[in-house]
Amino acid sequence: MELDGKVAVVTGGTRGVGAGIARAFVRAGAEVVVCARRPPDVPLPGTEFVPLDVRDTDAAGRLFARLPRLDVLVNNAGGAPHRPLTEAGPERHARVVQLNLLAPLTVSLAAYDRLRHSQGSIVMIGSVSGGRPSPGTAAYGAAKAGLEHLARSMAVEWAPDIRVNTLVVGMVRTERSHLHYGDRDGIAAVARTVPLGRLAEPSDVGRAAVFLASDAAAYISGASLQVHGGGERPAFLDAAGAGRGSGPPPTADKES
Repeated sequence: MELDGKVAVVTGGTRGVGAGIARAFVRAGAEVVVCARRPPDVPLPGTEFVPLDVRDTDAAGRLFARLPRLDVLVNNAGGAPHRPLTEAGPERHARVVQLNLLAPLTVSLAAYDRLRHSQGSIVMIGSVSGGRPSPGTAAYGAAKAGLEHLARSMAVEWAPDIRVNTLVVGMVRTERSHLHYGDRDGIAAVARTVPLGRLAEPSDVGRAAVFLASDAAAYISGASLQVHGGGERPAFLDAAGAGRGSGPPPTADKES
């Protein structure tokens, strides 16, 4: 899974998951450009920062025009605050969709010629929110569902020149985890709902992104790779356990 000599652009690559992806690409030998609206608080060794609002079509075009080559695009920029649907107007929800769905399309179109020339690949950073109800972040979940579909369609339209895949990411421990999951005890409680017993680290996502961008995944396109620690334990199992008290679980019927 080496990326020696490859040039990769990671949007939203200055912190959190994006920074973890950028570090993983650097370790794999790639030349990495990270872009965001603001520079990182702490410089990321081995990367070049370029300011970019991914919603700005012209700015995205200028970014790729200045690069000598491009082999990998990681569409990571995105996110949304917790906000019930009725507590915000349509324009706020539309901005969430624009950032998480339309901006990756904008950036991918801007990068198309460079990626086609290098026979490169695109990695979309999706979310488990796109495959289940997402109360409080409904517009975000809808956008991530659309992003996964967009990636599958792009993989067909742009084949065989460009591979396009999606990482479906679960809960990740970042410098902003407390905004979503609370204090240390809250984070620990949330981690216990994950079958592997912990939240992902940004490096977990980074290594998966390196795999999809590498020659090890040369025959993988249009795929969705779940990076979520086994998903979420179904709530009904715990509810049923509470109803049974401390007794043993029932024996399942078996066919003879």
